[in-house]
Order: sequence, then structure tokens, then C-alpha cells
Amino acid sequence: MKDFSNRYIFIFSVVMVAIVAALLSSAAMLLQPLQERNRVIEKKKNILASVRVEATKENAAELYEKVIESSMVLDKNGETVDNIDPFNIDLRAEQRKPLDQQNLPLFVAKPNDTLKVVIIPVEGRGLWGPIFGYISLEADMNTVYGVNFDHVSETPGLGAEINTSWFGEYFKGKKIFDGNRFVSIKVIKGGARDDDPHGVDAISGGTITSTGLEEMLYDCLVKYEKYFNKNRL
Repeated sequence: MKDFSNRYIFIFSVVMVAIVAALLSSAAMLLQPLQERNRVIEKKKNILASVRVEATKENAAELYEKVIESSMVLDKNGETVDNIDPFNIDLRAEQRKPLDQQNLPLFVAKPNDTLKVVIIPVEGRGLWGPIFGYISLEADMNTVYGVNFDHVSETPGLGAEINTSWFGEYFKGKKIFDGNRFVSIKVIKGGARDDDPHGVDAISGGTITSTGLEEMLYDCLVKYEKYFNKNRL
């Protein structure tokens, strides 16, 4: 009798595990289109935020079509690469490749009737995990128009502050070139001078995240230097 009871429990457990696994698999398949739609909407919101256009879940797709004029993929020489959708490029995966094999996405936006800007996606590492975002430049390919940064697991109240609007304000109007020399943006512990065209204040208590963000900007933007030089006004 005891053996029968043990077999019954074992068979019941196996059947229940199989049923639960099937239900979870079906739920994942059913939810996948919704998850992908939410990913696309969130990405469009973040791209728009880098050109100071605030979007909601409801209007992000419409605003994206209105504001984003075009997009392209570049190689290390600043030449366009055909037949690749820049929106779907996984920047983290690209950065694992040698530079001459990387596909570099770029978006062209017109946030108002008179201004045209380019948007560069950036990705790097903070204190606890990935940091990422977008930086937009005016037509001179030098002046920062706006930024939007985010993170996976930075410390709340410290490094996590990179995704706040007040931190993003520091970058507006900063320059990534010193004359003809690419210098990127410095994130300065203790605060940048008011007259420093290339420096912004680091986050108090978020030194490692700030350093990671500075390195991220340099490492990502320098890959576009040839494109910037060819298209600077």
C-alpha cells in the first residue's frame, strides 16, 4: 500500500509540473506581442525625451513619426550601411564586436519647425550594472541639445539620479569638440566650472556611476567622430 501511495504522489507531481509548465509556456507566448509592443513604445519615449519631447504610452508612436525625420546605420568611417533597421540594433551586443564590424545607429529628429538634431544611442556600465540612453546634438555636431539616461540597478538617491531631469539639464549646451579635437563631456567630481563648455557636475555620492557615464559617452561618441566631421556646419 505504501509503495502505491508513493507512486501516486510521484505521478501526480509529474503531471502537475507538466501542466504548470504548459500553462506558463502558453502565457509567455500570448504575452510576447504585448511585451514587444511595450518595449517599442518605451524606446520611442526615451528617444523623444533626448530631444526634449515628452511622450506618453498613448501618444509615443504618433509623436515618434512626427519628430523623427529619418534614421540610419553607420560604419566606423561614418558611411551608411544598408538593409539594417537602426531601431532594432542591440547596442550592447554591437559593442562586443570589433569596431570595424559594429553597426552604429543614428536618428535624425526635427523637434520644432526650425531645428534639426541627430540622436546617438549610448551604452556603458555603472556601479552595479548597465547604464544607457541617448544624447542629441545640434546641426553643428558639437552642441548637446538634450540627453536621456537610465540604468538597471544603480543605487537609489545616488547613481540612480542619472535618470532625473535635473541631471539631464547639466548637459544642455555643452560641447563635445574643443576646436577640431573631440573631447566628449567630462563628468566632474566636486562640480564643473560655470565657464567649462565640456564639463558637467558629477552626482554627489555617485562617483563610480558618474565615471561610468563619462566613459560611456566618450566610448560611444568617438565612434561617430568621422561622421561628425563630415557633417559639421
